[in-house]
Amino acid sequence: TTMAAKAWSLKYMQSEAFRTIMAQVLVNARTLAEALAKHGFRIVSGGTDNHIVMADLRPKNISGTVFQNALDSVGITVNKNQIPNDPASPFVTSGVRIGLTSTSQRGLKEPEIRRIARIMSDVADSPDDAAVLDKLRSEARELIAAFPLYPPHTFDD
Repeated sequence: TTMAAKAWSLKYMQSEAFRTIMAQVLVNARTLAEALAKHGFRIVSGGTDNHIVMADLRPKNISGTVFQNALDSVGITVNKNQIPNDPASPFVTSGVRIGLTSTSQRGLKEPEIRRIARIMSDVADSPDDAAVLDKLRSEARELIAAFPLYPPHTFDD
């Protein structure tokens, strides 16, 4: 099964569908970086050239651990991550790392990414407010319900 999975992956990587999704991953990552910056986050390196956005949380006065856990409670997965010259311990961190590959593979585009950035900002502003988190959890569930995890896949070429 490992060989079959590798063969399928290599075939998929040669497809136009793969190229299209990977281009959207980059657009989505840049969109998220810009939107988070507008919401007061500092983006490490000023932006991104790949599928990952690194955000410095210090301007929002929240640690990576608290933010990761609060986002997880509303259904958004990120990883706490140290930032360059991070004053916080590796167990707490001052930053998060956000990957956009799976989000893009589900079909989310710029409008949805901007909405996710706003949800993330609202979580950062109220990480301990159960009522706010409940509302944001419902909003996140509603958003992602429109983008099923396993849409049908076809190869165009």
